[in-house]
Amino acid sequence: MARDHAFRPLTTDRLRLRELAAGDAPFVATLMNEPSFLEHIGDRGVRTADDARTYIASGPWTRYERHGFGLWLVERRDTAEPLGLCGLLQRDALPHPDIGFAFHSAHWSQGYAFEAASRVMAFAREQLASPRLLAIVSPSNASSIRLLTKLGMSYERMVRLAPTASAIALYAVAFDTIPPP
Repeated sequence: MARDHAFRPLTTDRLRLRELAAGDAPFVATLMNEPSFLEHIGDRGVRTADDARTYIASGPWTRYERHGFGLWLVERRDTAEPLGLCGLLQRDALPHPDIGFAFHSAHWSQGYAFEAASRVMAFAREQLASPRLLAIVSPSNASSIRLLTKLGMSYERMVRLAPTASAIALYAVAFDTIPPP
């Protein structure tokens, strides 16, 4: 779905979610090399700020024009401090968009992930009119599973996104089952 590329950042009381830019590369490189990212999301081969700039410029999750969404940088509104990533992805192996998030460990347990993910869910429901939202998660990632459950998502089944990929847990919510904010 092509669109006129004029995304306005999503906001909450504390956060702004905006498209990634080349200047975010040092933060992205740090985030993608955190032990929890590598363990639960995977190694994307991003080691340096230069690698991160390439990932931002050509990565499949930052091609905002194609679907009207992608992974967004989550930053504090008052200071513009980067906290993590949160957004929507459209994978070839899944019939609906899925929500993805990763936050720097220094910003865990402060409600940022729930606040950002709630805003992204509202975007999917209101702007995209998506009937369902999915999420994939490593079965060992207890904190992300707790967040998905808190967001109103339920476990559906184990899936493989590719024939040789490890099985991961698929969570979902139908938007007609949760009231709008």
